[in-house]
Amino acid sequence: MLKDIIAPSILSADFSKLGQEVKDVEKAGADWIHVDVMDGHFVPNITIGPAVIRSIRPVTKLALDVHLMIKNPEKYIESFAKAGSDIITFHSEIEDDPKEVIRLIKYYNKKAGISIKPGTGIGPIEKILPMLDMVLVMTVEPGFAGQDFISDALPKIESLRRIFKKDIEVDGGINAETSRDCRKSGANVFVAGSFVFGSKDYSAAIKSLRGGV
Repeated sequence: MLKDIIAPSILSADFSKLGQEVKDVEKAGADWIHVDVMDGHFVPNITIGPAVIRSIRPVTKLALDVHLMIKNPEKYIESFAKAGSDIITFHSEIEDDPKEVIRLIKYYNKKAGISIKPGTGIGPIEKILPMLDMVLVMTVEPGFAGQDFISDALPKIESLRRIFKKDIEVDGGINAETSRDCRKSGANVFVAGSFVFGSKDYSAAIKSLRGGV
């Protein structure tokens, strides 16, 4: 059985003290640090690039879980890998050949993940599952933090778990209640932004994402 992994998303952190925020969630019990990268084209928002990853790499020993919500990720894998990413996830809905993107991520000795939007089924990724270390099931439409959880994702997680034995990550509207539902469906990696960084007690928030364990 795969262990639960809690990955606070720095998209909801206070960027005026980002290094300290990362240290604080690590001290509070986080397992990974989740980094949302948006280019304003694949999704209607712009966030951060390799420079921010490079700046936080020295302040934490945790894995940097980098989610690329960008067009043509193949052009940028090298930059994100060299900046200090440990896990690089891209979207199945891109125009690039997913197999080539995965091979490139593996070339830089990073773990490879693929993400599917709420409207995308698991069919398009079934053939490449053996190449992957993780699948990220989006439980909101990607692009902005603070959205409500889409419960239609739960049957998709269940179907995916039946055929994929590695990490299944969920991202979007994740809190103590929705993480419990996702866990029951088969997810084991929980990305939470505002639920963690918007709380007064990071440790309590992270503990609740583990089901209070």
